[in-house]
Amino acid sequence: MDLIEKDALTLGRLIARREVSASEVVEAYLNRIEKVESMLHAFINLSGDLARRLAAEIDEKISRGENAGEFAGVPIAIKDVLSTKNFPTTCASRMLENFVPVYDATAVEKVLSAGCVMLGKTNMDEFAMGSSTENSYFGVTRNPWDTDRVPGGSSGGSAAAVAAREVPWALGSDTGGSIRQPAALCGIVGMKPTYGLVSRYGLVAFASSLDQVGPMTLNVSDCAALLGLIAGHDPLDSTSIPDEPEDYLSELNGEIRGLKAAVVKELSGEGIDPDVLRCFNEALDTLDACGVSIEEVSLSSFEYALSAYYIIAPAEASSNLARFDGVRYGFRTDHECDDVWEMYDRTRSEGFGGEVKRRIMLGTYALSAGYYEAYYAQAQKIRTLIINDYRKAWEKFDVLLSPTSPTTAFRIGEKIDDPLTMYLSDVCTIPVNLAGIPAISVPCGLSEGLPVGLQIMGPPLKELRILNVAYALEQSLNLNMRPPI
Repeated sequence: MDLIEKDALTLGRLIARREVSASEVVEAYLNRIEKVESMLHAFINLSGDLARRLAAEIDEKISRGENAGEFAGVPIAIKDVLSTKNFPTTCASRMLENFVPVYDATAVEKVLSAGCVMLGKTNMDEFAMGSSTENSYFGVTRNPWDTDRVPGGSSGGSAAAVAAREVPWALGSDTGGSIRQPAALCGIVGMKPTYGLVSRYGLVAFASSLDQVGPMTLNVSDCAALLGLIAGHDPLDSTSIPDEPEDYLSELNGEIRGLKAAVVKELSGEGIDPDVLRCFNEALDTLDACGVSIEEVSLSSFEYALSAYYIIAPAEASSNLARFDGVRYGFRTDHECDDVWEMYDRTRSEGFGGEVKRRIMLGTYALSAGYYEAYYAQAQKIRTLIINDYRKAWEKFDVLLSPTSPTTAFRIGEKIDDPLTMYLSDVCTIPVNLAGIPAISVPCGLSEGLPVGLQIMGPPLKELRILNVAYALEQSLNLNMRPPI
């Protein structure tokens, strides 16, 4: 039995029925990591010894007939922007290179309470700022479909680890597409839930009004299961939605006949690679055959979404990252400084990477006296227009569709020196974050051997609806999304 080819739900059932032990499962994945990690660099820190110990404890519980957890023994990876108690949380930054938190993020606590075994913390763009996982202090992560190409970002380590079968599922975070875009580029499923459905407590903040934790999995069923584990109200997060979440897995049936869908014109035309559009249109034909009526809709405010995002997100980042000053925790310059201001300056100059410093400066400028109304206030008005355009669309359509990424995975180094070109990688995903709605990326084909993702967007708290559309598409396409590595 090749355990690393099983999905998370199957592994959970096998362990619960005692057909395989948690220790055997964990060892299979640790062996896989040892085999391919040198080619991918998907992880920043591994927790192999801890995972083996936890697996052994789970096996003992199961042998005694005790309840070890819903997904006892199923390995998981955690993006290194989520706090993990007594285990390093670096945000892929020199600033937090040696930082060890004293508490778990709520999402982490929930998956561990369900019996999942953490294998390690995955690589990412520094402080989640990037679309390629090239902005990590700890080095570049490579795409398992082609190791000369990026896995996307900022959750590129989680995406690469899942795609390469180093782990069956993982947690990521999504501020402007950081779950969905790497999921598309690595050929896996990635979901950004409704803002507030999953607690942000313990998620190191990039842009607080945009950030959301979500699942990254091999298939839609696993996505529904992992979302079910992490969703729900958290009194420790003031933006957490008090409503009880749905049972996403038990109601996942793929029944979508009669749904009305629309392709967003502004996200599926100019700037989208022709071969990506080919795969996208073929997937639309499949949805049509499943009984979904598909039209086109124009949402004119989306033309300004990218510009608005790159004012709002950096503005919030400049505020959130002010806490990293070298005084209370994290990196501090070794230089002798004449005063505290020089210490701040040197610490932040040495501790932050280039992209993080770029966004801090952009955000500080946008919030500065004399420019606030001209930039930040205008961007927030555009955000309102985007929310209103979505609301109008929901009056007529059940879901909206677009490619997830305008291109397939690009080569490492191809866009790193051109920030604007890099920012365009998220043009299809950013409107979702500005509006706070749920969206999922599901594989819809291959372009010259590289994965293409289709994005399904839905109204707030309609995760089950978009999961069912994704599930129906996945079952109908029946793609083999196994990278060659």
